[in-house]
Parts: sequence; structure tokens; C-alpha cells
Amino acid sequence: MNKFEQLGLNESLLRAINDLGFESPSEVQEKAIPLLLEKDTDIVALAQTGTGKTAAFGFPLIQKIDAENKNTQALILSPTRELCLQITNEIKLYSKYIKGLNTVAVYGGASITEQAKEIRRGAQIIVATPGRMQDMINRGLVNISKIDYCVLDEADEMLNMGFYDDIVAILSTSPTDKSTWLFSATMPQEVARIAREFMRKPLEITVGHKNSGSSTVSHEFYLVNARDRYEALKRLADANPDIFSVVFCRTKRDTQAVAEKLIENGYNAAALHGDLSQAQRDAVMKSFRNRQIQMLVATDVAARGIDVDNVTHVINYQLPDDIETYNHRSGRTGRAGKLGTSIVIITKSELRKISAIERTIKQKFEEKSIPSGIEICEIQLFHLANRIKDVEIDHEIDPYLPAIYEVMKDLSKEELIKKMVSVEFNRFINYYKKNKDLSTQKGGDRDFTPTGGAVRYFINIGSRDDFDWMSLKDFLRDTLGLGRDDIFKVDVKEGFSFFNTEAEHAETVLDTFNSMHLEGRKINVEISKNDGGGRRRDHNGRNSGGGNSGGGNFRRNSPRGGGDSRDGRDSRNSRRDGSSPRRKDGKSAPRDRKPRRSN
Repeated sequence: MNKFEQLGLNESLLRAINDLGFESPSEVQEKAIPLLLEKDTDIVALAQTGTGKTAAFGFPLIQKIDAENKNTQALILSPTRELCLQITNEIKLYSKYIKGLNTVAVYGGASITEQAKEIRRGAQIIVATPGRMQDMINRGLVNISKIDYCVLDEADEMLNMGFYDDIVAILSTSPTDKSTWLFSATMPQEVARIAREFMRKPLEITVGHKNSGSSTVSHEFYLVNARDRYEALKRLADANPDIFSVVFCRTKRDTQAVAEKLIENGYNAAALHGDLSQAQRDAVMKSFRNRQIQMLVATDVAARGIDVDNVTHVINYQLPDDIETYNHRSGRTGRAGKLGTSIVIITKSELRKISAIERTIKQKFEEKSIPSGIEICEIQLFHLANRIKDVEIDHEIDPYLPAIYEVMKDLSKEELIKKMVSVEFNRFINYYKKNKDLSTQKGGDRDFTPTGGAVRYFINIGSRDDFDWMSLKDFLRDTLGLGRDDIFKVDVKEGFSFFNTEAEHAETVLDTFNSMHLEGRKINVEISKNDGGGRRRDHNGRNSGGGNSGGGNFRRNSPRGGGDSRDGRDSRNSRRDGSSPRRKDGKSAPRDRKPRRSN
């Protein structure tokens, strides 16, 4: 039985849910849907972005609407055009088996006359941005005096964007006896004020703790010198070959400058800020959703309402001024149960902000060091090998093969592989040999050749084997019989991974894994040429273990730049998918798998 059946939803909705492949409701859906179906009431629901709030109010709203009555019965307010359109599309998908139910999107940047015509033809549900909705009310183009339901989605973001007066005016135009459903990630004073003034004894639903961060997002910070901030961003991208990220800057000027530098250096990047026209913003977002852009550099205002699946990383190029904004930023990743990583690039003068954020989101940051040049080169080498192995052969090349064989006839298999890999790899090794490693530790620059007491290993399993860094760490720990802190610096890529132990465990690691198979495939573990540099400590003196998820794909001419296209797109090197290292069904990778030892 589909678990949604137990929530009291009708057959038409259950058919649509089944078509969408939903099997289990999220926590906010489990709490909100039965309550909203049971009676007409006001509610305040606090849950992080990406926890399924649209379905939490969308399913009961659709079930309560009278599809035979063409009058407007419900209004949903959302902060941005992008979110308005997304909610509209989702409501239409949920209600596709309910004949006669129409949902209309109302937002700025489109013809107000056409939107008014759609409403006059019959729109039981209107999804609107506050500014455009108030404009239509003032012009007499829409009547919400008889609505039964009003939903305020992402209420904190709407108020942060300055829509308080519009929301107050809209709510004042609506009936006092309607049901108001307020959904928000945080509960600042302005949201509480709306609840006091316009809601009648609202019931409260809280998923997690108020203002806390999502449990599916891990938080990391990298301490750098101020002059190295951009170089640190590049290295973090290079160290994560499958990155699909939003990079946040404080100002429009910084956003444009960082995006231009990334494009110049060969990355699939673009800027999103308020100086772009609506058509430009739409084009950028379309490219981002299609994975043609892997690093979207954005201001906080421009990024509000972005709801794109499988964002692997949020990178705070600069920290925001307030903690609630950080919470909204990090909510762009780790959505729909998948893991994500929120990265902060900071200087020593900003360290105190990390502790303040930790106290508010009730999660700890892990301090990490910017990967060394040799670490990045090693990751890229194995990533390249896996790309070559997995590439689909286009047989249009077949007529040219005899001539190619003739050119290559004097090369052995080993020489051919070396040369093929070197075509791509040489640019990275040459770049990082010429550029210092980044460190804020006393003593300054580190030598390109790594040192340290720990041993770093390569293992030929990764996210394609249903591992993320947490499940791989647990798998390694359980298989080796080691303590949780004995496995550290776990980095999961698509077809391989890296991890560290202290040198005393090296023999155990090699003996254990090199005689095992996982689901019919031989496990191969080798000591990496890069020894990993030992454990790292954060600003509180804690040992860092853990690892990293996801990663960054750069263009053929990266890392030194000079790409052949200035629009940040390169179809030759586009991602196959945007997923973080999780199972395809969004669940955690299994942690109880039992490898078998070979005879």
C-alpha cells in the first residue's frame, strides 16, 4: 500500500501521486496533510526548503477545492516568479485527474492582460507573487473577496524581500473567515507578526527545530587568506569533478566578476543577479536546470525561489550578513532526502561567524583545508580514467579507424593509455606545479609534494555503487573493525573514492580489501601517491574526519582557462546527471552490505 493512502487523500490524487513515483510522504507532509484535510484551520508550518512543502499544502488544497465552481477559491503567494511557476506546474500535475480544476500563475514580467483573461475563464487556484497580485487587485482585475484558502509559501523570504506591505494589503482584501496556511523555513519577527494579525489561533507544525538547518546538508568551512578566495573556489571545483552548485556572493558586482573569471578560466558558469533582464534570467535558469551550467554565481535576492534538484554544493564565496540568509542558501542543496554540502570560504577575521551559525542551525561545521595540487591532480586522473572507460562509442568513427590504427601501430597498449590520459592530465599537473598550495597555517606555502603521517588510499568503488561519503565511511569502519575516527578524509567520486587511516592500519586495510568482492566485482585498494597530509583540526581543536560528497566538472581547457566559448557552456563535457552521491531513489546507500572474501 502506498503510504499516501493512509493520509486520507482521494483516489484522483493517489493516481497522480503514483504517476509521479511518490511512495512515502516527507515529515512535513505526514504532519500537515491529515490535519488540513480533517478541518478548516489556520496553521503555521516550519520546515526547511526542499522538504516537500508544496505537496504538504497542495494535496489537501486540491482535495478541498470544488472543481465545478469556477470562482477563485484559493490564493497561493510565493516570493519569486520562478517559485510561482514551479508551484503552478506542481499543482497542475497533482490535479491532472480532476476535471475542470484550473490553476493560473500571476507574476511580473508577463502580460497582465493575458493573466487577467485566464482568471476570468475560471481559475479556482491562483498562484501569485505579492507585487503583481496587489497590482491586479488595485486594477480590479481579480477578486479574492470570497476565497476559502490563502497559502503563504516561503513566508520568511517574501518578507525579507520587502513584500510586507503587499501581503498585508492582500490579506486585508480577503475574507476574515478564510483558512490561512503559512509555510516558512524560519520564524523571524515579521512572520510572527503576520501570524498574530491575520490568523486565528493557528496550529503549529515544526519539522526539526525552529530555524535549524536541514539534516541532509553537511557544513564545511575553508580558511584562506583574503587574496586567495577566488583561487580557493577554483580548487574546490577542481577537487569535485561532478559539481553542480550555486555560488553565493554579496553584491551584484562581485557576482558578475566571479562568474566572468570562472568562464574565462574554462568553467561552465553564469551569473544571476538583479541587473539582468527577465529574459536573461530565464535563459540562465534554463541552462542551469539542463546542467549546461554547473556553477551558478548568484546574489541572495536573485537566487530566492530557485528550486533545482540535485544541487550537490552551495558555496558561500562570501558569508551573508545574517544567519537566516545562510540557512536559506544552504537549503538549495540536500533536497528531497538527498545529501548536499554547504561550503564557506572565510578568512581568520570571520571565524567567529561560524560559531554563531552553528548555534543557530544546531549543526557543527567541519574545518577542511583547500586540497593540495597533487590531491586535485590525483582526483582528476581517476575521474578521467573513468570517463574514458564509460564513454559511449559513436560508430560514425568506424571509417576512420584503419587510418588511426596505422598512426598508432608502433605504440604498445601501455604507451597508448599513457599518452591518451596525458592529453588531458598534463594541463593539470603543469598548472598546479606552477601554483602554490593554499594555506593559512604558520609557515605559509606548502610544497607541491605532500607530507604527513597518515596513509591515503584509492578504492575502486564510489557513488555508482550506491555510496555517499557517510555510508562509505561506515562500510569501511565496519569491514575493518576500526573506530569511527580511524577513517577520515573520505572523498566519494562516481567510480572511485579516497580515504585515510593512520599508518598503523595500512597493512590491515590492504589485506582485508584486496581479497574481497562487492556484488561480484573485485575490490581494489591501493596506497595513493598522495599520503593525505594527516588529520586536520578546526578552530576549536577538533579532529576532522568525515568527507565530501558530490563534485566539479570543468571544461577541457581548465584549469588555466581560455575556453573556446564565452557563454559558460560546453556540450562536450556536460554532466551525465546532476545527482549527489546517493541512490537513484533518493535513499541512503545501504550500510549493511556484506562483502565476501575470495578463496
